[in-house]
Amino acid sequence: MRKLLLIILIAILILVAYEWLTFPNVAPLAKEMPKTTAFMDIRREQLRDEGKDATLSYQPVAYARISPYLRRAVLVAEDNDFYEHTGVDVKAMTEALQRDLARKRMTQGGSTITQQLAKNLYLSPSRNPLRKVKEYFIARSLENHLTKKRILELYLNVVEMGERVYGAEAASQFYFHKPASALTPNEAALLAGCLPNPRAMVPGAPNKRLRARQRMILSRLRRWGYLAEEVVEHAPPPKDVAPPPPAVETTDTTPTETTDTSATTTTTTEPPTTTTTEPPTTTTQSPSPP
Repeated sequence: MRKLLLIILIAILILVAYEWLTFPNVAPLAKEMPKTTAFMDIRREQLRDEGKDATLSYQPVAYARISPYLRRAVLVAEDNDFYEHTGVDVKAMTEALQRDLARKRMTQGGSTITQQLAKNLYLSPSRNPLRKVKEYFIARSLENHLTKKRILELYLNVVEMGERVYGAEAASQFYFHKPASALTPNEAALLAGCLPNPRAMVPGAPNKRLRARQRMILSRLRRWGYLAEEVVEHAPPPKDVAPPPPAVETTDTTPTETTDTSATTTTTTEPPTTTTTEPPTTTTQSPSPP
């Protein structure tokens, strides 16, 4: 019995040591855009396995070059309490866990924007509990090293917004043939609405579910979208920044300043033609940001 317990203890220590040594160093993200992400790499591998072209559309741009309508739309759609939590919404996670226990299956509920960014950058879509634990610690590390504004900027640049389409700039060019800075409220709400499942709710061919989410997001934007944007502009830098954990150097990340210079991967797929018949877009509470 003692021998078995010793083996288990050694195994746990080895696992902890491995996780510590391979824990990502998020500090460089304060000034650099990622060249790729774990989710992008996984998708490329899937496409190759299917014998398809593995080209993805990914064009990271600076925060100022993303429409304020899209910035607000993502906040109201994905994480109402983004500026209230420290990377993890404990209440939302608890409620999601209770639902999972009732349904006897794991879901993706309860994730903040910071957690989603952690998952996209370094992890996988796996629903196993160990992945969720890693997500938690990486999210806390992101919050310790980056401002809220920078976390939102990174998320908007790497999140999947359709088949082979990643980030606001690539999605805007692909679906609407314009830069992300020029998105209208309707277009922004459509892109934000697709985020829970961008391959099922495609902005280029919106289904009923996506149209319903678009209307919901527009309604929220009218009510309090400007307040969310105001908080973004005045978000303070993180306090008590901890030293970065040890990390393993990789060849996937090439330093790219968050200015107008951006790494671009062009897709060869022709963008679908969209015909929008959205609800009125005029709002009285969402003036252009400074």
